[in-house]
Amino acid sequence: VSVVGTGSKLWEVPTGRFTSNLSESLQWEPRCQHQRLQDSVRITADIPPRLDGTWVSTCEVRPGPEFLTRSYTFHPSRHFQALQHYYTDSGCEDPAYSLIIRGRIRLRQASWITRGGTEAEHHLSKVGIVVHSLVAKQRLTSRLPLTCVGLRLGGAVPGKLYELYNTRAGRGCLAALGFSMMEMSLVRVETQHHNHGGKVQELFLGDIHTDWTQRTQYRPTGYQQPLQNAMHHIHPCPVCALVYRSSEQRPPVLPHRPAAPLALDGRWVSQRCETRPTVLFLTRDFTFAPDQHAWEGLYRHYSDPACSQPTFSLRASGHYAQGNPSVKLSGASEFVFKVTQVSVTAMDEPTAKLLNSTRRGKCGQAGGWEVGVEQDLTPTDGCTVLGIKLPHKEYELFKTELDHRKHPLLFVGERPTDGSSPDRPTKRPTSFQAPMMLCSGGGTQ
Repeated sequence: VSVVGTGSKLWEVPTGRFTSNLSESLQWEPRCQHQRLQDSVRITADIPPRLDGTWVSTCEVRPGPEFLTRSYTFHPSRHFQALQHYYTDSGCEDPAYSLIIRGRIRLRQASWITRGGTEAEHHLSKVGIVVHSLVAKQRLTSRLPLTCVGLRLGGAVPGKLYELYNTRAGRGCLAALGFSMMEMSLVRVETQHHNHGGKVQELFLGDIHTDWTQRTQYRPTGYQQPLQNAMHHIHPCPVCALVYRSSEQRPPVLPHRPAAPLALDGRWVSQRCETRPTVLFLTRDFTFAPDQHAWEGLYRHYSDPACSQPTFSLRASGHYAQGNPSVKLSGASEFVFKVTQVSVTAMDEPTAKLLNSTRRGKCGQAGGWEVGVEQDLTPTDGCTVLGIKLPHKEYELFKTELDHRKHPLLFVGERPTDGSSPDRPTKRPTSFQAPMMLCSGGGTQ
């Protein structure tokens, strides 16, 4: 659910020089009454990031949808080896094929577009593929050009490695798969320092374009869900060990997880400062009242990746209707949301000045914006400079899961990378944003 239809680069803040001792720090405590004090976490992010080691994911959903797990190893020599295991199901229980990718990465400079990120260049040397079943082979050969099938997959035997690409040939095969490692163009490493002395390290790589036709050329400005350092990860994480020990011949088969019943009742908040494409840093705070089919969302926007410098906050409300279970994503449900009311609060002088410069009737009371004072945008049917149009309808995708501590998580559909709105059924998301945690309600004290 979102009411900012288009991203604005007016809140870009250029980063400082590319120095090795630059570190951002944030004391992040989710605003939850039930959250215990010992859950508070201090987060640091070093620029340039330190990549050495192996980083692993749990089961991931990419736009399409595609289901995969990843295990990336970076060496001090700047060489990397990336394992991507693809599956036929959203639980990553039925492996289809695995890709083994070798190459080099060079960190370049602090990003001038996505504050807190580091730009990088990568060069691929080889990509190999292992098909894990005859059914998967048939599906792959229907997608690949005849040259790829004939030269590489024609006699493919499940479990055997075939070279799909090297520096001399095979680019067409990768393009047909929708394969790209452009995610390595944007890098960020965060370290969570927990009160009990433990630490968790996470690697953020660039986001994948929600439009399949754009993904191989897209240069990311946001992030995917992070990979965890195999040595410093959230405990317990049995999936981490499975992915870490995997190889192209032995893909991880994840244990079955029963679907959590979808129960929206209560208040849900972001677990961290979130980065969106088109340079938006924000946190989300949603409240649902299922008996009235009503919802309210508070979006706090910031100019920095630690969410410490607020620019504006946006409060939206309306109604929603739950539709059918998703046919594309097991365990997810389709929704339609209607936004009927939006109010905005400018949190700094540049934002107030920007909003005061809008034409009369286009964004609240022209000339009446003051820092810290909320304005209702309903009389002007939204705000053009913020990309808000009222009333507004969106076609959504929701899913709930339980985390490693059995706490409920809410997954909301990923926003279109181009900044547009999922205002038609055909634009309904096929992947998710970062999960939100249940704060209150729904039986949680």
